[in-house]
Amino acid sequence: MNRRSVYAAVFALDKAPAQGILAHAESDANSVGASVEDFMKRMPVTSRGWVVAYSAVALLATLLTMTATVRTEDARTPRTAAEFDAMFREINNWRRWGAGDELGTMNLVTAQKVREAAALVRRGTTVSLSHNPMPGEAPDNPAGSFKHTMGASRRTDTYEFTYHGYGVSHMDSLCHFLWNDRLYNDIAASASTSTGCGKLGIQNLKRGIVTRGILLDFARLKGVPYLEPGTPIYIEDIEAWERRAKIKVSPGDAIFVRTGRWARRSALGPWQVATSSAGFHASVLPWIKTRGVAIVGSDAATDVMPSRVEGVVQPVHTMLLAGFGTNIFDNMDLEALAEAAATETRWEFMLTAGPIPVDGGTGSPLNPIAIF
Repeated sequence: MNRRSVYAAVFALDKAPAQGILAHAESDANSVGASVEDFMKRMPVTSRGWVVAYSAVALLATLLTMTATVRTEDARTPRTAAEFDAMFREINNWRRWGAGDELGTMNLVTAQKVREAAALVRRGTTVSLSHNPMPGEAPDNPAGSFKHTMGASRRTDTYEFTYHGYGVSHMDSLCHFLWNDRLYNDIAASASTSTGCGKLGIQNLKRGIVTRGILLDFARLKGVPYLEPGTPIYIEDIEAWERRAKIKVSPGDAIFVRTGRWARRSALGPWQVATSSAGFHASVLPWIKTRGVAIVGSDAATDVMPSRVEGVVQPVHTMLLAGFGTNIFDNMDLEALAEAAATETRWEFMLTAGPIPVDGGTGSPLNPIAIF
């Protein structure tokens, strides 16, 4: 909507009384900087005039705000693969901790950070962040995602996982994604073979993870049980939640994004999360780096889907893993955590997690625990 169409809409209210307001707005360098009171001084003082004047000013302000919002949405970057590539080159963490580094942002989880996390334990309440593995096939849980076979004696069993995807709670190692044929820290894709990742495998986290976890509950922020699939989450949403929860993300933290995916699934049934899910828009990536986030988790796969970045399916995943060296927790079930945090009225906790240390593994199923 351009300015001329905005003016035309306001004139439609009542051409004569609104004319003075629009003339004044036009003379103010095409802005809405003048106050309502100033507009009113230029108006004929009649009861009908005041009513229409207020209506005209309100509609003018609303329409111009809508126009600004549309322009802001259009201006969010990256929008294309080329813009994402430029961002990747500018803000990646390659060689930040040395040419041989394989830990990435886990370097930010210092001994001091672990002690600070331990100090958050007050009540001793523990909450699982994992969704129980689902044996049944569904749109968000393809056949073969999980298989449980009992042995003949019924005293042994076998678990089989194909955990990457949208059904199994798991952690991504840093060799899971690449960009321009390079892994995190400028490692060639050829470092990975049919026997596993020669670099950046999940075994690097064998010592386990202990740090401060923070729940970013965007469903609660918006006052809804869940965000609708395809809803993007922007920097202003994260910072609005920080103000609401009276908390600030700091270096070494693990952040968990609750969209309410599992609540929606319980209410409406499964859907194709791979192509339609709420999550971070790629424009949040510089913020994540600036804040020094060590781990990113969500109840889906972190990225808003579709991504809104032409030519890049999962830009957030790509930057986190291949650019920042940030491990990702996918498909976490954050419903119990959201309830516990609301009961405690605090959204920070001690996080513990331990992936299966498979040499050269691209990730691992796991059951992270929040402790209040």
